Amino acid sequence: MRIHIPEKVLQDLEFTTVLEQVAEFCISELGKDYILKTVPFTHKKNLLKELARTNEYLSSFESENRIPNHGFDNIYEDLKRLGIENSYLEPKSFLTIASTTEIVGELKKYFKKFQTYYPTLFESSDEIEFYKDIITEIKKVVTNYGEIVDNASTALRKIRREKTELQGKISQSFSSALERAKSAGYLDDIRETVIDHQRVLAVLAMHRKKVKGGLLGSSKSGNIVYIAPQATLGFYRDLQNLIFEEKQEIIRILRELSEKIRPFVPELESYLVYLTHLDAVGAKANYAHRIHAILPKISKTKRVFLKNAFHPILWLKNDAQQLETIPQTIELNDKQQIIVISGPNAGGKSITLKTIGLLQVMLQSGLLIPVDERSETYLFNTILTDIGDNQSIENQLSTYSYRLKNMRYFLRKCNDSTLFLIDEFGTGSDPELGGALAEIFLEEFYQKKAFGIITTHYANLKVLADELDNVTNANMQFNERTLEPMYKLFIGQAGSSFTFEVAQKNGIPYSLINKAKKRVETEKIRLDRTISKLQKERNRLQKTSDNLEKQQSKEQEHLENLQEKEQKIREKLEGFQELYDNNQRMLSLGRRTNEFLNKYFQTNNKKELTANFLKWVASEKTKHLKKNPPKPKTKVQKKEEKKKQEQKKEAIQKVEKEVLQKVVEVRKEKKKEAQKIAKEKASYVFKVKDRVRLLDGNAVGTIEKIEKKKAFINYGLFTTETDVSKLELVEKGK
Repeated sequence: MRIHIPEKVLQDLEFTTVLEQVAEFCISELGKDYILKTVPFTHKKNLLKELARTNEYLSSFESENRIPNHGFDNIYEDLKRLGIENSYLEPKSFLTIASTTEIVGELKKYFKKFQTYYPTLFESSDEIEFYKDIITEIKKVVTNYGEIVDNASTALRKIRREKTELQGKISQSFSSALERAKSAGYLDDIRETVIDHQRVLAVLAMHRKKVKGGLLGSSKSGNIVYIAPQATLGFYRDLQNLIFEEKQEIIRILRELSEKIRPFVPELESYLVYLTHLDAVGAKANYAHRIHAILPKISKTKRVFLKNAFHPILWLKNDAQQLETIPQTIELNDKQQIIVISGPNAGGKSITLKTIGLLQVMLQSGLLIPVDERSETYLFNTILTDIGDNQSIENQLSTYSYRLKNMRYFLRKCNDSTLFLIDEFGTGSDPELGGALAEIFLEEFYQKKAFGIITTHYANLKVLADELDNVTNANMQFNERTLEPMYKLFIGQAGSSFTFEVAQKNGIPYSLINKAKKRVETEKIRLDRTISKLQKERNRLQKTSDNLEKQQSKEQEHLENLQEKEQKIREKLEGFQELYDNNQRMLSLGRRTNEFLNKYFQTNNKKELTANFLKWVASEKTKHLKKNPPKPKTKVQKKEEKKKQEQKKEAIQKVEKEVLQKVVEVRKEKKKEAQKIAKEKASYVFKVKDRVRLLDGNAVGTIEKIEKKKAFINYGLFTTETDVSKLELVEKGK
């Protein structure tokens, strides 16, 4: 079944404002137009693909391989002109076409390389046929600076060569005429200038007849006349002819190039469509990144669970003013088909209603939504809204008349795949009569299995919600102490309208409020007061429950950390034990092998060595087989054992690595300590009676006297003389 969401729904939910915010992230005007024309998808298959594309693009922000730049120019006008027979484009237009084609080629190459990460984006790019010939043909003719290359044709190459030669002659002849006129003193201080792309001599007016050539103008004062030398005039005429020929040849080349590119017009238009769509997807992803939006789980069963949902327009507005936005959590399912929200005015009922509706419309239009990642939702075939009074002077409709007309449309369109949202249900007429009719409408929607959310102040609708099995009351919380709304939705209980409390907060005199209370039925006040007390008690219990949940969460996290640390320590100890056992075994084998070798060195008897060694190996093998008897193994068992051996090996290697690191650290510490001691010794000033020894000796003596840098050392039996720098302190003298 096709999805149909009326235009009125988009207006009620301010969907256009969201599109305007998304369009700001586009890099092209075509992309902006595409976004502003966005409407909900009519087919679920296309919608799911669009959501996947946007989600993949969003994931690229966290990847090292970011999606390449896909900025492009609008070439629709150039393509229209190219579609006309015998027409041609300017070089810069061809460069833009080549650039657009290159961007498409790069994107196709990129998405093919990373199709594992971006499967849906790859699928979109793979549908586009890339024609490298477009770039090749244009590059043959047009340079990167938008000029025609000399080799575009033989005739053009010849014309430009002749132009270059002629310009050389013009320069040479002009220089000669300049030097002659300068030597004769005919020129002004500026000597020369350019008129109509032609170099001319700046001749003093009194000498104008002495310089042969063509007069091309004069200064404002008339003191200087501008003369083109006679020798260059002929060359200039030839040059103008060549320039004309060059222009005609370039036009011919461009016509020829246009003929080659013209067959590719449909493909170039498809490139523009693809790049425009990708620009729109990129804008949606950037907008999602800005508002912390995600792609929730799309449920195949009828269930809406939006956790910590934000109204994107409100969130951006509050974020700009550094204000907090309270998120809402709401669920609709078979057991909670319709929610009736009550509570005070200005308490957030309408914004909660609009949040759910707008997020659902955004999602069904291919946009990601700002909710918790554990959220999930269902794709409805129809969304219906009744928000605001919508009075119509033109059609002479009152609020209630409009609402009745809207309810008639709801009753006709509602089914089990409908989400309806009604604000201030039942208002616009006599409370008792309007409320009764609203009850009938609610029962009809309930019977048709439609999902919906309504807001109301009517007590009879709150009572009906309690009576119907799958309809639930909810309320917006209100702080009675501060008389401030808390903007938090609580499911499961109807809310008081806090009519008198809100009036008091808005400055209505207390005496007037008391008069009003006396005129209201006693039972009504008692009911309202009871609901208010229940809500207050529930707020207190909710706060206690939240605190307990937070404490439990912290304790669970602490327990998990301890368990993780215990596991790591256990693994490390096992690794140490394994390493220790291996080392002990290697030491035992080494000692036994050393015994065999020592005996062989003494007796030099090879036969005895071989016999003893083989006997010892046989004994060791027998011991090993007793401890590890061989078992018949299947392929699976062998594979598992091999895996275990590899894990053990990795554990041992890890422990060895850690031990080596610690050894290196200990060695570093010892080295630092030795350097410190050496530094202290080097800076030590030796004194008489210090016990010392020579740096390259072992004997210890006592310093008897020191003269300059010489020290006399008494070793008991003899005394020797040496440099102080060659001594090492053993013990300071007392």
